[in-house]
Amino acid sequence: MSQGSNFVDYVKICCRSGKGGAGSAHLHRDILTSMGGPDGGDGGRGGHIIVKGSSNIWTLLHLKYRKHIIAEDGLAGGSSHKFGRQGKDEILEVPLGTIAKDAETGEVLFEITKDGETKILTAGGRGGLGNAHFKNSVQQTPRFAQPGEQGQEVWNVLELKVLADVGLVGFPNAGKSTLLSVVSAAKPEIADYPFTTIVPNLGIVSYRGGKSFVMADIPGIIEGASKGKGLGYRFLRHIERNSVLLFMVPADTSRSIKEEYEILKRELESYNPELMQKPHVLAITKSDMLDEELMAEMKQDLPSVPSIFISSVAEKNILELKDMLWKAIES
Repeated sequence: MSQGSNFVDYVKICCRSGKGGAGSAHLHRDILTSMGGPDGGDGGRGGHIIVKGSSNIWTLLHLKYRKHIIAEDGLAGGSSHKFGRQGKDEILEVPLGTIAKDAETGEVLFEITKDGETKILTAGGRGGLGNAHFKNSVQQTPRFAQPGEQGQEVWNVLELKVLADVGLVGFPNAGKSTLLSVVSAAKPEIADYPFTTIVPNLGIVSYRGGKSFVMADIPGIIEGASKGKGLGYRFLRHIERNSVLLFMVPADTSRSIKEEYEILKRELESYNPELMQKPHVLAITKSDMLDEELMAEMKQDLPSVPSIFISSVAEKNILELKDMLWKAIES
């Protein structure tokens, strides 16, 4: 996933589905038949606007400047029971984890979580029935048919919430990007200043026996992020879709490790209390600077969650961390 303006996780679009084609009111006439019966065909359905999941897309950037999505109208029916052509559907490919909402009410319409999964965002109008449908013993030559049904025009919101097995949670410079670069092929920007990461980054982490899981580096949270401070508020929504939350606290934090973990936990709980139901794992980063005696002392005051001392640079306890995360994912 690329950095900067290429990452778009929210778009508002006007969707107009196609109008259904009118049915035909034709009566059969040819050189041998002067008073044939009704043979009008049905009109074609108007085009749908369809949302389709794609594992090859990571952002909604391609929809950012398409404010109006218009599907094709269906064509009218014809003589000899000929059906009108169906209007062409408009298919919008979106990343996995995309949620569709009604822009006016905020109602969640559906979510896309699988590659190739399709959902109708705005249904096209039905085609009208031709007069052949209305023939009966009383009315043998109906000279009317149904008009096509109008399409819909609505404003919708598409919102991306990154799907990952493990979400990294921590203050800026906690070592999240460094860990992701060590355990996967992802190459996030890394620097010694706050907010190096300004968009979520995804990496596939290889595990024992050919297994793997997806890890997401979420931009750094700061105290007060749930109230809109810093970058964290914009990206807290991405944490909602992660199966396991890996809290990362550097060993050289100015607070105690337990205190920093509790602050992070409070920010998530303020944003969405359901995040407290997910499995939590705590990694104390940059622990290559600690000796065994100091680590033993620090362990006495750790929160009551599965925890481990790691160093991404020295690759200390990285495999053990993977074991803990895999166990949490499978639980």
